This record gives sequence, structure tokens and C-alpha cells, in this order.
Amino acid sequence: MNIFRHPDDYEYFEELMCFYMKSYEITLHNYCLMSNHYHLLIETSTGNLSTFMRQLNMNYAIYYNKKYKRTGHLWQGRLGRIHVENRKEFISNRRNWNW
Repeated sequence: MNIFRHPDDYEYFEELMCFYMKSYEITLHNYCLMSNHYHLLIETSTGNLSTFMRQLNMNYAIYYNKKYKRTGHLWQGRLGRIHVENRKEFISNRRNWNW
């Protein structure tokens, strides 16, 4: 299912992402928004990744459901994540990602 149907949807998601990154002191290194999912390369030193993701996904789902007059869950499954400590780990783990 497409979670971004219109350019405004991408823009709103980016605004939410920036707002919550500032709130939770998260550093964004890179990201990719596709029509049906997204990828973030982020850094956090406070261990609040799950709280950040919950806020981002919940608030975008509320926006999306209101805009497109729908109900129910927008996101399927659990957050997928890979913990990376340094550049070497990033390069070696990149081969295992299902992008």
C-alpha cells in the first residue's frame, strides 16, 4: 500500500521527521522515502529510538488517515533496524539490507 500518495505527503512526513529529530536529539545522516516505505540512517546517543519512531509513525498515520478518510493501521510489522557502531560495520552490514 502506498503511504505517500502526493508530494504533500512526503513533505509532511519530512516536517514531522525534522520536528521529532530535534525533540529527541537524533542526527539524520541520510534517508530515502519511497511510495510504500522509508529508510533512515540516523544516530542517537540517548537510546530513544523506539520513542522517536513511535511518535513519527503515529503522527503520520493520524495525518494520512484523516486526509484519505480511512481507519486502521497504516504500518505493518515491526520496525526493522540494524545497529552500526562505525563505518566498517556500516559497509559490511549494508550487503545484508533488503533495500
